[in-house]
Amino acid sequence: MTLLQNRFQRVYDRIHQAEQACNRDGQVQLLAVSKTKPASMVREAWHLGQKHFGESYLKEALGKINELSDLSDIHWHFIGPIQSNKTRDISNHFDWVHSVDRLKVAQRLNDQRPDELPPLNICLQVNISGEGTKSGIELQALPSLIQSIANLPKLKLRGLMAIPAPETNIEKQCEPFKVLNNTLHALNKEFSLNMDTLSMGMTDDLEAAIQEGSTIVRIGTALFGARSYSNG
Repeated sequence: MTLLQNRFQRVYDRIHQAEQACNRDGQVQLLAVSKTKPASMVREAWHLGQKHFGESYLKEALGKINELSDLSDIHWHFIGPIQSNKTRDISNHFDWVHSVDRLKVAQRLNDQRPDELPPLNICLQVNISGEGTKSGIELQALPSLIQSIANLPKLKLRGLMAIPAPETNIEKQCEPFKVLNNTLHALNKEFSLNMDTLSMGMTDDLEAAIQEGSTIVRIGTALFGARSYSNG
């Protein structure tokens, strides 16, 4: 077993155990966060059966997408902050965007999505812990944003994403995830939506996220090792 195989197996085991603990078998998707990692490592992970990959740095991501264009059934997720001048490339080359937090970005993603591609799956990023240094919309501003973008024809509003402030205690880790889950259900009811995605949980808190309803966990370090940001 290679190092990468071993790491993936350990993460799959953690996810499965967390699912079993709350009777959610098979409900959580692993998003392998491959930012700062070479295309060769993504290719190796793809051969292990991993099909969904998360990127944050557009220039780097576009290089990998081009280099790996021969791989079938590979899905690219943009998970980083979005600058308005980057929306065209994101809209043209990604299947998912997890980090939409304002109408201007949503409108540009919609307008620039090619007609021949299916609607772009998006999640709204919520600043769930109210941190000044974090991207994301405040909870109370979500209804207005949802009303503005729900009918954009080239976007498919799938759910919510958050990166809570780090905590080591699992009970404290659970608190913001529970709020996000409750918010998703409340918004679905209020606006008659069918949002089905909670993108929450990373290497250090995936168990808490799964316990509170996560459907996508974004895992990088536990799979690919520590990141180098020299080329970020």
